[in-house]
Amino acid sequence: MSTKPAKTLETFPNPAPHRDYHIHMEIPEFTCLCPKTGQPDFAVLTLDYIADKLCVELKALKLYVWSFRNEGHFHEDVTNRILDDLAKALKPRFMRLTARFYVRGGIFTNVVAEHRKKGWKPAPRVDLATFSPQANIRS
Repeated sequence: MSTKPAKTLETFPNPAPHRDYHIHMEIPEFTCLCPKTGQPDFAVLTLDYIADKLCVELKALKLYVWSFRNEGHFHEDVTNRILDDLAKALKPRFMRLTARFYVRGGIFTNVVAEHRKKGWKPAPRVDLATFSPQANIRS
Protein backbone atom coordinates (compact mmCIF):
# COMPACT_ATOMS: atom_id res chain seq x y z
CA MET A 1 0.00 0.00 0.00
CA SER A 2 1.18 3.51 -0.80
CA THR A 3 2.25 6.03 1.82
CA LYS A 4 1.10 8.96 -0.32
CA PRO A 5 -2.28 10.67 -0.03
CA ALA A 6 -5.01 8.80 -1.92
CA LYS A 7 -8.75 9.06 -2.52
CA THR A 8 -9.09 5.25 -2.43
CA LEU A 9 -10.93 3.78 0.55
CA GLU A 10 -10.04 0.13 1.08
CA THR A 11 -12.40 -2.11 3.00
CA PHE A 12 -12.41 -5.54 4.61
CA PRO A 13 -15.29 -7.90 5.49
CA ASN A 14 -17.16 -7.14 8.71
CA PRO A 15 -16.10 -9.90 11.14
CA ALA A 16 -19.53 -9.85 12.87
CA PRO A 17 -22.19 -8.90 10.29
CA HIS A 18 -24.90 -10.63 12.36
CA ARG A 19 -24.61 -7.94 15.06
CA ASP A 20 -24.96 -4.16 15.29
CA TYR A 21 -21.83 -2.87 17.00
CA HIS A 22 -20.45 0.63 17.24
CA ILE A 23 -17.14 1.51 15.59
CA HIS A 24 -15.71 4.82 16.85
CA MET A 25 -12.69 6.54 15.32
CA GLU A 26 -11.10 9.86 16.18
CA ILE A 27 -8.96 11.59 13.58
CA PRO A 28 -7.29 14.52 15.36
CA GLU A 29 -5.04 15.77 12.55
CA PHE A 30 -7.40 16.62 9.68
CA THR A 31 -6.35 19.58 7.57
CA CYS A 32 -7.59 21.26 4.42
CA LEU A 33 -7.29 24.79 3.07
CA CYS A 34 -9.72 27.67 3.34
CA PRO A 35 -11.07 28.17 -0.20
CA LYS A 36 -11.13 31.95 0.31
CA THR A 37 -7.72 32.65 1.85
CA GLY A 38 -5.69 29.49 1.21
CA GLN A 39 -4.84 29.33 4.91
CA PRO A 40 -4.90 25.93 6.60
CA ASP A 41 -7.99 24.76 8.47
CA PHE A 42 -7.54 22.17 11.22
CA ALA A 43 -10.20 19.83 12.56
CA VAL A 44 -10.81 16.78 14.68
CA LEU A 45 -12.97 14.29 12.79
CA THR A 46 -15.00 11.78 14.74
CA LEU A 47 -16.36 8.85 12.76
CA ASP A 48 -19.02 6.62 14.29
CA TYR A 49 -20.59 3.82 12.31
CA ILE A 50 -22.42 0.52 12.42
CA ALA A 51 -21.02 -1.66 9.66
CA ASP A 52 -23.13 -3.84 7.44
CA LYS A 53 -20.89 -6.07 5.30
CA LEU A 54 -17.73 -3.94 5.19
CA CYS A 55 -15.39 -2.01 7.50
CA VAL A 56 -12.86 0.65 6.49
CA GLU A 57 -9.16 -0.23 6.58
CA LEU A 58 -7.35 2.23 8.87
CA LYS A 59 -4.25 3.01 6.81
CA ALA A 60 -6.40 3.64 3.74
CA LEU A 61 -8.59 5.96 5.83
CA LYS A 62 -5.51 7.82 7.04
CA LEU A 63 -4.25 8.32 3.47
CA TYR A 64 -7.72 9.34 2.30
CA VAL A 65 -8.01 11.98 5.04
CA TRP A 66 -4.48 13.15 4.23
CA SER A 67 -5.53 13.72 0.59
CA PHE A 68 -7.50 16.85 1.59
CA ARG A 69 -4.44 18.61 3.03
CA ASN A 70 -3.75 20.78 -0.05
CA GLU A 71 -7.34 21.19 -1.23
CA GLY A 72 -9.61 24.16 -0.59
CA HIS A 73 -12.96 23.26 0.99
CA PHE A 74 -15.66 24.92 3.01
CA HIS A 75 -16.21 23.04 6.27
CA GLU A 76 -19.71 21.96 5.32
CA ASP A 77 -18.55 20.71 1.91
CA VAL A 78 -15.61 18.65 3.10
CA THR A 79 -17.58 17.03 5.94
CA ASN A 80 -20.39 15.95 3.62
CA ARG A 81 -17.96 14.84 0.91
CA ILE A 82 -16.07 12.60 3.33
CA LEU A 83 -19.31 11.13 4.67
CA ASP A 84 -20.59 10.49 1.12
CA ASP A 85 -17.34 8.79 0.09
CA LEU A 86 -17.29 6.59 3.20
CA ALA A 87 -20.97 5.69 2.89
CA LYS A 88 -20.50 4.81 -0.79
CA ALA A 89 -17.50 2.57 -0.06
CA LEU A 90 -18.86 0.86 3.07
CA LYS A 91 -22.65 0.93 2.64
CA PRO A 92 -23.00 0.97 6.46
CA ARG A 93 -26.19 0.52 8.44
CA PHE A 94 -25.50 3.87 10.09
CA MET A 95 -22.71 6.43 9.92
CA ARG A 96 -22.12 9.81 11.55
CA LEU A 97 -19.21 12.13 10.84
CA THR A 98 -18.58 15.01 13.23
CA ALA A 99 -16.03 17.62 12.14
CA ARG A 100 -14.91 20.00 14.89
CA PHE A 101 -12.91 22.77 13.23
CA TYR A 102 -10.54 24.93 15.24
CA VAL A 103 -11.21 28.64 15.64
CA ARG A 104 -11.03 30.81 12.54
CA GLY A 105 -11.84 34.51 12.82
CA GLY A 106 -13.13 34.00 16.37
CA ILE A 107 -15.60 31.27 15.29
CA PHE A 108 -15.50 27.53 15.98
CA THR A 109 -17.42 25.44 13.44
CA ASN A 110 -18.86 21.99 14.11
CA VAL A 111 -20.48 20.08 11.25
CA VAL A 112 -22.37 16.82 11.86
CA ALA A 113 -23.57 14.72 8.93
CA GLU A 114 -25.35 11.35 9.05
CA HIS A 115 -26.18 8.45 6.75
CA ARG A 116 -28.74 5.70 7.46
CA LYS A 117 -29.30 2.58 5.38
CA LYS A 118 -32.88 2.53 4.12
CA GLY A 119 -35.04 0.49 6.47
CA TRP A 120 -32.40 0.14 9.21
CA LYS A 121 -33.67 0.77 12.72
CA PRO A 122 -31.32 0.90 15.70
CA ALA A 123 -31.83 -1.49 18.58
CA PRO A 124 -33.02 0.17 21.80
CA ARG A 125 -30.12 1.62 23.76
CA VAL A 126 -29.02 -0.27 26.84
CA ASP A 127 -27.52 1.96 29.51
CA LEU A 128 -25.65 -0.22 31.99
CA ALA A 129 -24.26 2.73 33.92
CA THR A 130 -27.61 3.43 35.60
CA PHE A 131 -27.70 0.11 37.47
CA SER A 132 -26.15 0.18 40.89
CA PRO A 133 -26.22 -2.95 43.07
CA GLN A 134 -25.77 -0.69 46.12
CA ALA A 135 -29.11 1.01 45.35
CA ASN A 136 -30.91 -2.32 45.88
CA ILE A 137 -29.49 -2.95 49.38
CA ARG A 138 -31.81 -2.02 52.25
CA SER A 139 -30.47 -1.12 55.65
